Amino acid sequence: MAHELETDRLILRQWKSEDYPDYARLNADPDVMQYFPAVLSVQESDAQAARITQLIAERGWGFWAVELKATGQFIGFVGLHSQDEQSGIPNAPFIEIGWRIAKDYWGKGYAPEAADKALQFAFEELMAPSIYAFTALPNIPSQKVMEKIGMTNIGQDFDHPKLPTGHHLERHCLYQITRETWLKSHVKADFLA
Repeated sequence: MAHELETDRLILRQWKSEDYPDYARLNADPDVMQYFPAVLSVQESDAQAARITQLIAERGWGFWAVELKATGQFIGFVGLHSQDEQSGIPNAPFIEIGWRIAKDYWGKGYAPEAADKALQFAFEELMAPSIYAFTALPNIPSQKVMEKIGMTNIGQDFDHPKLPTGHHLERHCLYQITRETWLKSHVKADFLA
């Protein structure tokens, strides 16, 4: 059973077939894909969306499709993904948090709003001890989202195993938030609300 999450402005849900064309446009945008090795073809994008959909169907969670409550518009994904110990990423296996939002919806706080809800699910439903995030060193916008949701750069920069040696995006930083840290900040916030 796929979990659906809600924030003030967003719904995080299982993917629908009608999301795929919007996702393909997002993945073909050079600005959105600036910190990835390449833009994706429609076929590559559809295959990725199908894998994400399948993982959510199997586990009940994953990189959820993000929909604007006000309009029903698909704007990208935010959610959780498991990295296994063969991933080549420091500290794996772990659950990572990630996002990819269409450019028209940048700067409105949607990524941190949805990511905070995904963290709540990770810590309250999955009881994860900690959540990680990683990105290429030049990707400052994504690192700002990580910091906004309470994550800390843990100083374990690494070369991404799927990128060729010398690639300009090869070097990645690793962020983390523990369940204890998240609970502290959210219990305080709930108490003050």
